[in-house]
Amino acid sequence: MVVTARSAAETELLGECLGRVLEPGDVVALAGDLGAGKTRFAQGVARGLGVDRTRPVTSPTFTILNEYEGRCPLYHFDFYRLRPGEDLRDLGFEEYFAGAGVCLVEWPERLAGGFAEEYLEIGIDVVDEETRKFTVTPHGTAPSARREMFREVVKKCFDRNRNSCY
Repeated sequence: MVVTARSAAETELLGECLGRVLEPGDVVALAGDLGAGKTRFAQGVARGLGVDRTRPVTSPTFTILNEYEGRCPLYHFDFYRLRPGEDLRDLGFEEYFAGAGVCLVEWPERLAGGFAEEYLEIGIDVVDEETRKFTVTPHGTAPSARREMFREVVKKCFDRNRNSCY
């Protein structure tokens, strides 16, 4: 599934669409260069999960993890500052991936041996200053089902504007 967002607002709306269909135990890996829109997308995911709109959702670059309460917990990881090849078990974060909430991971490629057997990978490519291309790839059965649910929600959100991203 490939979707193009033509503004930061659409990037956030795409994240919100995904947040609406995520369930405890889901893992989402966000891949993209600095400035691609990973944090903006994460803000939308938080809104879709029902995180209080007055609580700012920021990239946990220096803390590695931010936790948010919504209809289920959101664990927002940013592994940018990790040395390539670090292990999740050594960091003490593996229990977060056991299913109590949704894990959203920025810079997943920094971890040795990965972080989850099943996950939804979202690659974000910068097209121009405002436009981003999102490539959604499921790894496993549950993520495949989640991608299809995401596709349906995106269609409903964006079909209203025929010039929009879907």
